[in-house]
Amino acid sequence: MGLIKREFNSKLNAFEVYNLFKNERDTILLDSSKEDKKLSKYSFIGINPFLTFEVKKEKTYINDNIVEGNPFNILESLVNEYRNNIEDEIPLLSGAMGYISYDTGRLLEELPNTSKEDFNIADIRFIFYKNIIIFDLINDKKYITDIDGNVENIESILNVIHNGEKVNDEIVCEKSKNIFYSNFIKDDYKNAVAKLKEYIVSGDVYIANMTQRFWCYNEEDSFDIYKKLRSINKAPFSAYLNFEDFQIISSSPERFIQVFNNKAHTRPIKGTRPRGHNIEEDEKNKLELINSEKDKAELLMVVDLERNDFSKVCKPHTVKVTENFKLEEYATVFHLVSTVEGELKTGVSAVRCIKECFPGGSITGTPKIRAMEIIEELEGIKRNVYTGSIGYFDFRGNCDFNIAIRTIIKKENKAFFGVGGGITYDSIEEDEYNETLDKARALMRVL
Repeated sequence: MGLIKREFNSKLNAFEVYNLFKNERDTILLDSSKEDKKLSKYSFIGINPFLTFEVKKEKTYINDNIVEGNPFNILESLVNEYRNNIEDEIPLLSGAMGYISYDTGRLLEELPNTSKEDFNIADIRFIFYKNIIIFDLINDKKYITDIDGNVENIESILNVIHNGEKVNDEIVCEKSKNIFYSNFIKDDYKNAVAKLKEYIVSGDVYIANMTQRFWCYNEEDSFDIYKKLRSINKAPFSAYLNFEDFQIISSSPERFIQVFNNKAHTRPIKGTRPRGHNIEEDEKNKLELINSEKDKAELLMVVDLERNDFSKVCKPHTVKVTENFKLEEYATVFHLVSTVEGELKTGVSAVRCIKECFPGGSITGTPKIRAMEIIEELEGIKRNVYTGSIGYFDFRGNCDFNIAIRTIIKKENKAFFGVGGGITYDSIEEDEYNETLDKARALMRVL
């Protein structure tokens, strides 16, 4: 018997349902927590894994067994092995969820490998699930799918959900008293920005993303951290990934790539201003961002890069900028966002689309390869999951991935996160450093 989809009723939202399964190993919540009818359309929970795909230290594993070959080709074959052609407007009915770390770029391009690693996890990990719990947020409907058509399995899951209780997901976060460490002191970060500007003057790059890594000691339950982050910083591409030896806690506002019905979309973000303490300050900061020629120039350069990446996988003349310089509001910052769309070439899969465009241009720079070389030199520490991507591959050929910013990695008693911004010739070192602190504010509060 093939895949079945069962609608169900419940008073619980996606966060509350996931709370019932949070302690089960290798469960994942893809959580559209921000109220945004254009972006926050679905949330998904993956439970009952049947296959694990990993890339660690350039070796590829399927269920802990080493397999030879290009990891993206192997992943593409695995997704195709379970392919089905069920017609449904829900973009994920059955499939694999997981992440691709920024450092996977070394598998795709010849890049230097001189930076240090401050913690060690797999470069790529995807979990293939028997069951997906689906939350259609626009139509207020809920479903469970089973890849094998196992009705008893669905009944067992529904029994857990129907016995579940609502939980308070609105938490007051006090200002953090924790001590945060960074791979940069302030002056060193400003000197790295200045060096990057020298590369821009010499013509190496037009724009590049410069980041710093923060970390702290933290013994709190990882899901409790996610609960706090979700409460104070709702975002359309949030996620919680619970693995045996580490957890990923994300409240990303940025989509990397969505593929649905062979059409690809990307939404690069460039330009940031902090939220004000009152309405007047908010309006002042909004206008400053909307009228900033520097921030618009940054976004335009990234949009051009994304158009170029899409041209590798999309049909000629179909790549278009459908939205430009849109202002978006989040709990602690304002952003400028654009949207680029295109129609995939015949035979180009979602996996190949991600492979050809990875990593995202908004968190590398342009030209991309030279920007990544400079990032490796100046940052001095591996980004790991930060600025990689979290999302899913549906077995019908769809996918949706975020850019893993506003993202915490919790491993044992330490929590790690990165923050950064795009650097251009017009960048002011002090301002760029302060922008990283604006972006770090919500993550520091929950830690």
